[in-house]
Amino acid sequence: LAYFLIRTRPWWDTVDALAKPIGANHDDDTMRTWAVDEDFWIRRVSVIHQLGRKNQTNRELLAWIINQNLGSDEFFINKAIGWALRDLARHDPAWVRNFVEATELAPLSRREALKNF
Repeated sequence: LAYFLIRTRPWWDTVDALAKPIGANHDDDTMRTWAVDEDFWIRRVSVIHQLGRKNQTNRELLAWIINQNLGSDEFFINKAIGWALRDLARHDPAWVRNFVEATELAPLSRREALKNF
């Protein structure tokens, strides 16, 4: 049902509102599958589904999902990557800084990730 809703109502406000509840109700394997979906809105949900989890964020999963989407020229993906990293940076700035320094992010993703540093 969630996949269907995202595919039929694809815009940032709908997708972003669904991301957190979807993430709470789908396992990591589903989010890994969604991270490489042909539909960038589905990929966006995968990137941002852990927002607000603070120190409960699965950093390995986040890094894997981001790495699957590196090189994207899609604004909504690059913005989501930066947003997910910025959200985690409030609780684990060292991890985010190290990840950003070690990863060739799009300029938008990098700027968003480091916005509060």
